[in-house]
Amino acid sequence: MRKNETPAVPAVTSKPSQAVPIDDIDRVLLDQLARDGRITNNALAAIAGIAPSTCLGRVRSLVERGVIRGFHADIDPAALGRNLQAMIAVRVHGNARQHLAQFGEQLSELDEVLNVYFIAGADDYLIHVATANTDGLRVFVLNHLSAHPAVASTETILIFEHVRPRNRIFP
Repeated sequence: MRKNETPAVPAVTSKPSQAVPIDDIDRVLLDQLARDGRITNNALAAIAGIAPSTCLGRVRSLVERGVIRGFHADIDPAALGRNLQAMIAVRVHGNARQHLAQFGEQLSELDEVLNVYFIAGADDYLIHVATANTDGLRVFVLNHLSAHPAVASTETILIFEHVRPRNRIFP
């Protein structure tokens, strides 16, 4: 690995089933990576006060243990012509409950869908979508939700603005 290269880590596929023990150095690494996922390994090591090789090993361990779920770019949907965002609450029919996981996977594959949340409460899913305009949102709801045999009802909430909190880890 070159000096200014970001840490190479394996793809993340598992998630921890319980809290994973982390120490103060792990917390520093997580805090810095949450702020800037593109920070170089050498810079990250310097901030944490550890050797670059130790830093790389610790980041890899955090990934393997499921603490770090992945690295991604935060892309503004409006920059891609998707100016309208919404959260859509979806309730499925009682007889479709055994297929909830499959339904969630189907939703996550749709181009308009940014996030899918399986939730507790009166509704079963909360879907974050981005479309070009209200017509695109209407078509999405009609074609992919209202027309789906598992869907009992939907409620659409428009998002006017998203304020992202400072990236941080929990104490």
